[in-house]
Amino acid sequence: MQHTLIRRIFFWGLTAFFLQACYKPSVKSESHNRECLDSSFTEKLQTDRPVKTTIKENIPLTGIIEPNPDKVIHFISLVGGIVTSTYFSLGDKVNRGEVLAEIKSSQLLELQSQVKTYAAQIKVAEKKLQSVQSMFDDGIASQKDLIEAQSELDVLKAEREKVNAILSLFSASSERGVFLIKSPATGIVTAKSITAGSQISGQGEPLFTISDLSEVWVSANVYATNVRNINTGMNVFIKTLSYPDDVFSGHISAISQVLDEESKVMKARIVLPNPELKLKPGMLVDVNVQRQLQAEALSIPTRALIFDDNKNYLVVYKNPCDIEIRNVEVHSRSNGITYILSGVTETDQVVISNQLLIYEKLRNIQQL
Repeated sequence: MQHTLIRRIFFWGLTAFFLQACYKPSVKSESHNRECLDSSFTEKLQTDRPVKTTIKENIPLTGIIEPNPDKVIHFISLVGGIVTSTYFSLGDKVNRGEVLAEIKSSQLLELQSQVKTYAAQIKVAEKKLQSVQSMFDDGIASQKDLIEAQSELDVLKAEREKVNAILSLFSASSERGVFLIKSPATGIVTAKSITAGSQISGQGEPLFTISDLSEVWVSANVYATNVRNINTGMNVFIKTLSYPDDVFSGHISAISQVLDEESKVMKARIVLPNPELKLKPGMLVDVNVQRQLQAEALSIPTRALIFDDNKNYLVVYKNPCDIEIRNVEVHSRSNGITYILSGVTETDQVVISNQLLIYEKLRNIQQL
């Protein structure tokens, strides 16, 4: 009996020893509260509070860059002749008054001949006027004769001024015997149809086109499914393949009320400032139209989100020793902003920098 009691005591004592040796405290949910971030790390930590705001959604469209037609000049020569020299190429930037080409023309010879003829006739008319004035003073000529002489001189001078005005309009160079074609405005040469040796006619096809690209238009395609959602005044964000890190912002200034015959879409016009001339005519762009919904949600920067195991998480910071991971329900994303339906409150501080490092550390602790 005594031996049996001793064996039982020994058995329960040994069992208790093994249970104590195998026991390990759980650290899955609260362990992160006992893990503190280093002060040098927390000093660089950035946080942001969720803000309740109206939900905005993006409507994706495609578009193309076009020059503002009000700032496009198609140059047509007023005289015919042969182009002797050109000083510009397609895509060049030109300044107002800069010489772009020279034209050899028979009309220049005719105009210069007229100037010389009128100059000679004016000298004769001036001598005649002096003679009539002298005779009028002596009472030999009548006042009518004086008026006629003065009128003849005035007519000749007016004709000479007319020819000189034409020569000035055509920027004629008497020394070189050519008409100088000067740029009518500052801008970019977006079309060119002449080369040295080309023969042109007065009032013919445009010789070149100059576009002021400091402001451009985006022609966006609005498909039938989006017609009811697109209105003038809506904000848009535009991206290009050429500048993937740049976002150009503007708003819809006009919407066509007829379908494009070729593409069968409606066209929305967006006016964009282009001071650095990054946007070029013909460039394809992605257009995101921002539409406000009749609902509100908490908004946070999209970069704060962590996507793992088909779920979205945020890291919420309270103090260096109290940081937790929150599973959140996402409504939508729009231009770097994510709208959250549940998981955080307006009083939470959401980590928006190095949050992935903190997330991985907390996950590793929870899995211990």
